[in-house]
Amino acid sequence: MAEVRARAPGKIILSGEHAVVHGSTAVAAAINLFTHVSFRLDPPVAPRTGDGSVGLELQDLGLALSWSTSRLKEGLGDAVPVPSTPVSCSPERIKLIAALLEERDIPEAKNLAFFRDFCLHPSLHLDPWAGKVVISSDLPLGSGLGSSASFCVALAASFLALSDAITIDKSQGGWLRLCEKELQLVKRSFTESPLALITPVGVTGSMIQFRSGESIHIESSAPLRMLITNAKVGRNTKALVAGVSERASRHPDAMAAVFPAVNSVSKELSTIIRPPALDDISVTAREEKVEELMEMNQGLLQCMG
Repeated sequence: MAEVRARAPGKIILSGEHAVVHGSTAVAAAINLFTHVSFRLDPPVAPRTGDGSVGLELQDLGLALSWSTSRLKEGLGDAVPVPSTPVSCSPERIKLIAALLEERDIPEAKNLAFFRDFCLHPSLHLDPWAGKVVISSDLPLGSGLGSSASFCVALAASFLALSDAITIDKSQGGWLRLCEKELQLVKRSFTESPLALITPVGVTGSMIQFRSGESIHIESSAPLRMLITNAKVGRNTKALVAGVSERASRHPDAMAAVFPAVNSVSKELSTIIRPPALDDISVTAREEKVEELMEMNQGLLQCMG
């Protein structure tokens, strides 16, 4: 039996949210709340005609699901050749996994697109395989703190570790950080997904400037003091993104001014964050500027609806 545990942090977007989809710069930071994944891979079933099970337990949703390996093979067909790096799922295979989820009567199964990683990640195309994945999270769901991206990053890291694409030093204790090459491999799991906008934060666990698929690490020698509150009002990110696009199509000239303004706010914010703050006065002055820029960004978010 092999077991891997992985975790990935959530995030906050300081500026540029929603506008980043339309080409503006965003500034985001990791927070010290994590999604935890425990992945246990059981030994191959013997004899080969035998049957194991694949389990998925989402502790925060109170969901415990399982499929027999024979049912997964029946539902998904033959395993595809294992590529050297993660690839996107085809629309046909996504439909197959949706059908398997609907069999288990999962609430809003069609909206839980990240489940496809559980069954379709290339590194899991082992024949035969059985095991169990247990997921828990410190992050409130649907709160804008990147719970879905955190889930997928931790899951991808555990998959890659089990497939030996990531080297683990078992002599070390505690949490191990991935090297840059391994981080890039995790990132490539999401290059064609909407989560590509926010997974760089979950992968690197740092502060980044992000635009058009490219992320730049922001070094800051002094911490930013942020208070994050949970209003316990859920948000549908997909619907919000669609609403901004619809407003942009109705008012193209006005929104063509809003998005560049957001870009300017984000770029100035990332510039202010970088320099070291040497004393209490400079720290206070910097925080006042950050506060003003975030207030401006909030007004622009209201313009976007």
